[in-house]
Amino acid sequence: MKFSTWPRLLVVDVEGNGANPPDLVEIAAIPVENGEPQPDALREWLIRPPAPIPPRITRIHGITNDMVTGAPAWVEVAGEVGSVLDSAWICAHSAGVEYGVLTRHLPGWQPAGVIDTLRLAKAALPGHKGFGLDPLIQHAGIELDSVAGTRHRAGYDAHATALLLQWLAARYDTWDELITHAVPPQMPGLPAAVTPEDEHEEQTLW
Repeated sequence: MKFSTWPRLLVVDVEGNGANPPDLVEIAAIPVENGEPQPDALREWLIRPPAPIPPRITRIHGITNDMVTGAPAWVEVAGEVGSVLDSAWICAHSAGVEYGVLTRHLPGWQPAGVIDTLRLAKAALPGHKGFGLDPLIQHAGIELDSVAGTRHRAGYDAHATALLLQWLAARYDTWDELITHAVPPQMPGLPAAVTPEDEHEEQTLW
């Protein structure tokens, strides 16, 4: 894989308050340049949601109502987030979650394309069992000791997903081959020669 041919790409992760539809409480975006995650350029936003975070959701991602009391509301950071994501490809694990939440929160925004590491892993590892982020990281032997933060916080999960993307991408010769397997149906970036197929993935946002 010639990583220098990649377009501008950000691996993103979001955390929510458990509402339906979900309100954002945290979002992170880490650039990938020449195939390498750039932790020094990681952007993170803690967001005060309009509805409280239930205890059951706090137990998952560790974000408490006290932590977001002084955080800005979404309307205060939406312009900044949109500016960071503008014109970029995005990548996430089970990317339908991030794509759906971000397009709902940023009316009129569309990424240049969407890469789903869950979809990519299923193409790259046929017959493998366990396509969650944790078992894939373990299977790949990816070390996370240098990743700042904790699991289920947006910055940590975005960085871990970027490392998984790097590992999976090495199995493909070209960017076009990669996105043929990585872009979910009905999402931006699917090559014109590829016919979308209906696909239903379990999608969850806490």
